[in-house]
Amino acid sequence: MLHFRSTTLLVLPFLVTPLLVCAQVVDSVQTRNSSAPQASGKPSNDQPVAQAASAIPHNAPRISKQTRFEIIRDFETQLVYARTAFPMGAKGLHLKDGVITPSGEELRQVLTIYGPAVKPGDPAHISYVHIKDDYIHFEINGGPVHRKKWYQHIQVSGAGGTMQASQDDPQNNPHGSFVNVYFDKYVPEMTAQQLREVLFPILDFNARNKEQAYLDTVPPKVKEAIQAHHVLVGMDQEMVIHAKGKPPKKVRERDGETEYEEWIYGEPPSDVDFVRIVGDEVVRVETMKVGGEKILRTEKEVVLEQPQREAKKEPTERSPSAPTLRRPGEDSDEVPKPANGASPLPTAPPPDLPQPSGGPGLYASGRL
Repeated sequence: MLHFRSTTLLVLPFLVTPLLVCAQVVDSVQTRNSSAPQASGKPSNDQPVAQAASAIPHNAPRISKQTRFEIIRDFETQLVYARTAFPMGAKGLHLKDGVITPSGEELRQVLTIYGPAVKPGDPAHISYVHIKDDYIHFEINGGPVHRKKWYQHIQVSGAGGTMQASQDDPQNNPHGSFVNVYFDKYVPEMTAQQLREVLFPILDFNARNKEQAYLDTVPPKVKEAIQAHHVLVGMDQEMVIHAKGKPPKKVRERDGETEYEEWIYGEPPSDVDFVRIVGDEVVRVETMKVGGEKILRTEKEVVLEQPQREAKKEPTERSPSAPTLRRPGEDSDEVPKPANGASPLPTAPPPDLPQPSGGPGLYASGRL
C-alpha cells in the first residue's frame, strides 16, 4: 500500500503539467480572438470579405505572360452588369483614365444609328479577351463580328471534290459589342481585382441583380425615387419603367405642335397617375386621388446630364489672296445683297454685229 502511494505521488506531476500548459494555450487563443474585433472597432462578422485593391503603380512593369493567362482565364465567360450603353456592331467603347468615349451627344447619335447592344443595368457576357501592346480588348455578348467555330475550318477532299462545313454569316453580330481599355505606354502588371476597378465605369462586377446594377448608375435623388416607386418630373423613360414598371395604358396626343405620350398607371377606385412624356423626358405628372383630390406637378424636380453642345464658331476674316472656287467677277458672301436675297445678273456686253459697207445711210433710204 505504501509502495502504491509513493508511485502515485511520483506520476502525478507528469499528468498535471500538460493539463496546465493546454489550459494556458486555450486562454491565450481566446484572449487573442476576443481582442481582435476590439482593435478594429467592429465585430468579426462585420469585417469585409475582400478588401479594395490598391491602384496600379505608375512605374509598374510590363504585364508578364503568366498574368496574361490569369486575366484571360478569370474574365472570359464571366457574367457582369453594364453601367453604360454599348453601341451595336463595330462602334464600341473606349476607356482610358476613367473617361469613356464616345459619350454624351456623340454616344446618343451612335446609339440612334446602330442601336444599343447592352443598356445600363443589363447583364453582359464577356465572351473574349485579347491583350494587345497598350490596351486590352473585351468583347461583349459575342463581339461585333461572328467568330467561326473550330469545325468550320475543316475541309474534306476526295474524288468528288472538296467539302467544307457550312459557313455562318461572318458579318456583324446584332447582339455584340466591345470595349478597349487603354493604358499610357503598355499594359502594366496588375491583379484581376485592380483590372475590375479600372473597368468599373463601364462594367459592374459586384452587383447581385439587374435592378441593383441600374440603380448604381443614376443620381442619388433618382435612386431614392425609384426605390419608393415615385416618378419625378425630369426623369427619362427608362427611369419611369424602373420606378413604376411598364405602363398598362398609353395614349398619344398632341398639344398644339407638341406630340406627347400619356402613361397611365392604376385604375379607380385606386389612385391613378398620368405621366406625360415628351421625347424621352417626363414633363408633367398628374395624380388623381381616391377622394377626388388632384395633384399636378410640372416643375422639373431632377436635372439629368445634358449633352454638351459645341460652341458656335465666330466668323474669321478671309485673306484676299486665299484660294476660292468662285468664277472671275462672281461676288463673295461678304458682299451685301438685296433684301430678297437674289443678286442682279451682270449685264452682258452687246454682240458685235457686222456693219454694211455702205454705212448706216443705206438702211434709212430703203435701198437694201
